[in-house]
Amino acid sequence: MVHSEPYWDHHVPLPKLGSVHSRLFVALVALVCFINSYDGDFVFDDSEAIINNKDLNPATPLNNIWKNDFWGSNLSSNSSHKSYRPLTVLTFRLNYLLAGGLHPVGFHMLNIGLHCIISALMIDVFAILIGGLACDEKATRLAHVPKASLLAALFFAVHPVHTESVAGIVGRADLLCALFFQLSFLSYCRAFQGGDKSDSFSVSWIVISLLLCAVAMLCKEQGITVLGVNAAFDILMICNLNIYELTHRLLVRRKAVGVSVSSPLMLLLKGLLVRLALLLFGGSLLLYARWRIMGTGPPAFTEVDNPASFAENVFLRIVNYNYYYSLNAWLLLCPWWLCFDWSMGCVPLIKSASDWRIVWLLLLWACLIGLIRQALCSPDSSKRRTLTFGLVLLVIPFIPASNLFFRVGFVIAERVLYLSTAGFCLILAYAKLLQAAMLALLGMNVVRCALRSQQWRTEQSLFTSALSVCPLNAKVHYNVGKNLADRGNQSAAIRYYREAVRLHPKYVHAMNNLGNILKERNELQEAEELLSTAVYIQPDFAAAWMNLGIVQNSLKKFEEAEQSYWNAIKFRKKYPDCYYNLGRLESEGFFLNALKINPNAASCHGNLAVLYHRWGKLDFAKKHYELSLKLDPSAPGTNENYNMLKRKLEQRQKTAG
Repeated sequence: MVHSEPYWDHHVPLPKLGSVHSRLFVALVALVCFINSYDGDFVFDDSEAIINNKDLNPATPLNNIWKNDFWGSNLSSNSSHKSYRPLTVLTFRLNYLLAGGLHPVGFHMLNIGLHCIISALMIDVFAILIGGLACDEKATRLAHVPKASLLAALFFAVHPVHTESVAGIVGRADLLCALFFQLSFLSYCRAFQGGDKSDSFSVSWIVISLLLCAVAMLCKEQGITVLGVNAAFDILMICNLNIYELTHRLLVRRKAVGVSVSSPLMLLLKGLLVRLALLLFGGSLLLYARWRIMGTGPPAFTEVDNPASFAENVFLRIVNYNYYYSLNAWLLLCPWWLCFDWSMGCVPLIKSASDWRIVWLLLLWACLIGLIRQALCSPDSSKRRTLTFGLVLLVIPFIPASNLFFRVGFVIAERVLYLSTAGFCLILAYAKLLQAAMLALLGMNVVRCALRSQQWRTEQSLFTSALSVCPLNAKVHYNVGKNLADRGNQSAAIRYYREAVRLHPKYVHAMNNLGNILKERNELQEAEELLSTAVYIQPDFAAAWMNLGIVQNSLKKFEEAEQSYWNAIKFRKKYPDCYYNLGRLESEGFFLNALKINPNAASCHGNLAVLYHRWGKLDFAKKHYELSLKLDPSAPGTNENYNMLKRKLEQRQKTAG
């Protein structure tokens, strides 16, 4: 068992608090950072994962959450994102059940509470990584570095990059994954508290650690990375591998090579091989189960989701991946540049070696190489251990988002940095900042967290906050436009939809929404052009086909409208709105044909007027009501409907005036 001395703890400019008080203090600070998001709305991805997810409804069979993905789609569907997180969905369902519906307060409060618990538990994680597992005669772990672990946990609790995970309800997946990640690591550490030798360990606690890893994976796929952290901890802390000494002896080729060669053999004799075999077996089993669950294979992402992964030139692909890494590092260093979405032109691709942004890649790797050199080769054991574990926590949880082993569906996602932030905070705590600088950094981060969580309270503030960060992001403009349209400001919405289409000429959803607004404003020619372009780009876009049919119907292109409706039904079998519109088209055609045969049929004019009245074509409705009453002043119901229409027209004139 490793016994570490509190080498640099006394340099930390914080008071020495007891175990309970330090945890309460960190939890309280975390609460202060994000409490103002407790009464926020459902925003952004919450719509799909919560509001439109039938698996949350108690009326839906509970076993559906084990068959569907995070968004409520069946895993066997080709359109599924394959994000299998049933335990996270289960907590959403419990929120729904306890609140008696979709009330966001309960959802937000649980997220905030989880972050407070995770931040407090980080004290234990950091204390072990910095100070080791030294225990007293009662097998109680000694708190060698109470101030250093407290400082690192405070840095973690107040980091603004966590806002998406805490203030955004969908971030529940990252929080639950992080919680069970911590518990899995702490359980692995418990396996070595029964004795004072590294070959004495509890298999039961290792099995418990593997089970908690499985639970973390059922919250979010990133949970499996705890096995890599456990393995690194075993090699570096439990077996006390001195990489500096080993590499030094190998490089200088001393005669004592036999000692360095025998060290790995001794590690195997101490049980390392058995423990690594258990981790490898458990991890392989979990990965196999996860692959089987995906059913039809990995999800299919588009170039819009992750443009660098579609670059034909391997060199440029690698360069852009590394540029993404540098941007993630910058978010950790300077989390004032935050955005809810980083796709669709937000991060333009590097397309040549002359692009000045390559400097950021070089700077990133210069810093990493410097840290790795210090972590591996420093003669200072405390520095070596702290920096090594900082890098381990920084890098390993990020690997699933790195595009190294498979394509991911995003460019940058702040939520995936939740666990990696722990490694950054451990390195930052070791940096031995001046007291004034440390307090200033903590204070600024608390303020930034409060401001950012305030922006996450409503979609309006969230979307508009991104305009200054990612002005080239078509999705940002689209979401701002959609929010404005939902609030009735169609004129402003049109401007943002047009900008979204300008920035991304193949943005079919922006075309569809813009076409709908133009349709309502009776700008039918442009609406038809936009919707026709949308279905040309994406032929299976059922909603655009239906909207195109409505516009063509208004333009009296009845045959084209009927074909558009049938195309919509072809790509979406269960489409009641489209069947309704198809029925309306046929009924209008019936009345118009009847009037061609007999223009003086009062009942046909009356029924056609009712159709136009319901469709919002008020001028056409007025015309046919008047013709019907002229032909038959006593027509039943026509007078009443006509009076209702006149009141509506008068009200519209007053509003326009």
